[in-house]
Amino acid sequence: MTHKLLTLTAVISLFLSGCGQTAPDLNGSNNNISDTNAISGDTVSIDESAYGNESEGNYNSSTDGFRSVYFDFGDYAISSNMENNMNNNIKIAMAASSKIKIEGNCDEFGTDEYNYALGLKRAKAVKDSLVSQGLSAGKTVMVSLGESSPVCTEPNDSCYDRNRRVDIRLVK
Repeated sequence: MTHKLLTLTAVISLFLSGCGQTAPDLNGSNNNISDTNAISGDTVSIDESAYGNESEGNYNSSTDGFRSVYFDFGDYAISSNMENNMNNNIKIAMAASSKIKIEGNCDEFGTDEYNYALGLKRAKAVKDSLVSQGLSAGKTVMVSLGESSPVCTEPNDSCYDRNRRVDIRLVK
């Protein structure tokens, strides 16, 4: 009995010590994303076609005319420099006859749980922005892919920046 209780206590302690971890603090801010939600979805292939000039960082891995929305490290707020992408996305989403899939993605830093939660928060921020512009919430499906669908795998800041994104696709 004592052995089972000790084992159970150890397992619970290990489980709880893994919850609520934060990503490395590379820019001086500490965004603790410890609440994880049920996340589901299939892995999808990524279209690496770019819009604009790739040398200036104008990448796009969204499809169907949508543009990817990029985020700062550990952040899920849509920055003002993504306004053109969001304006483009609302026009396409409003004209679409099918649902749209909003996919949150992260770089490789942080635990799997942290990255799935952050990806979901990024997807929700984009969804909330689209809904605030008049898109029906019922026309959206959100999924977090965490760090599982990188579009770039080189170990440098430019590559990490490309993976901190939300992609949008039509559900076919």
